[in-house]
Amino acid sequence: MSTDNDSNDSGGGHCSTPDSDGEVAAEIAIISFERKLPVAEDIEDELADDYERIDIIEYHGDVFEEHWGEYDCFVGLMASGIAMRKTAGLLDDKWDDPALVVVDEELTWAIPITGGHHGANQVAHDLSRMGAVPAMTTASEAAGKQGIESKAKALDSHVVNGDSTVATNLAVLNDELDAVERLDGPRAVLVGDDVTVMKRNTDGVVLGTGTVDGVKKSQVLDAWEAALDALDLDFSDVEFVATATRKEGEEGLYEAAQEIDAGVVLFEKETLLDHEGPTPSRAKELIGWPGIAEASAIAGGRDHELAREKERFDEAVTVAVGE
Repeated sequence: MSTDNDSNDSGGGHCSTPDSDGEVAAEIAIISFERKLPVAEDIEDELADDYERIDIIEYHGDVFEEHWGEYDCFVGLMASGIAMRKTAGLLDDKWDDPALVVVDEELTWAIPITGGHHGANQVAHDLSRMGAVPAMTTASEAAGKQGIESKAKALDSHVVNGDSTVATNLAVLNDELDAVERLDGPRAVLVGDDVTVMKRNTDGVVLGTGTVDGVKKSQVLDAWEAALDALDLDFSDVEFVATATRKEGEEGLYEAAQEIDAGVVLFEKETLLDHEGPTPSRAKELIGWPGIAEASAIAGGRDHELAREKERFDEAVTVAVGE
């Protein structure tokens, strides 16, 4: 039996960010045994603002089969063995199957089982706010790198040829993949099986951003707004936010990106060095990194050019705009 928790039409958070297959990771079902329903309700309360719909469904033997295809992600409040046995026969294609995360009653671990790059890793990460350790086993995330599917999601695009991602994710792991090449048409492109093709869902400018540690969301938003105002643009003109891998997990930056409905693309040090901006940066002298704002804006832009050179705001945020 499904408990009350009908659609939460919050319109915020991750629900508006397209998953890498072009779908929207918006609808979650928490599958729970009766005695664990209070924990399920706590999870729903915590995630309610991040997803369009969260339903709590009491476990029975055919619950996954009964609701397969109805939700983007299942959160199994149960042993991983139960969830695996009940869903194994339902799996067909990673681009179409719903994601699955299991979490224990004490909220110690949040383990993506399937669909790591299609919602499970994100849900596990969100559950970390409740103390659960997100046990991500997808190779790129385990190595602290942004895999192809995660890049596609952050770029607000979808992967056209899913089978190619095995080769390109291996290239990510081996530091052999540079910034995503962006082509505007009309043109014809012939690619091999080891080339991942992503099709943009939207078009716009790139906000290359560097921040101090512990930056506040309001500081980032104010800086972005000022930089865009100078170009007669606003947040609706932003395609995505670009920064360095060493800024991964910078809470204020990610909260600001979520506020304006933009993904965050992370660039490795080597990629940023290849796309260094025109303005000198002390960071290169001190730690060997180029200026993050300009280099990431250039690396992420369609034409690998700057629409606006970097400017520092509030001694906390540096912004450059790429096109």
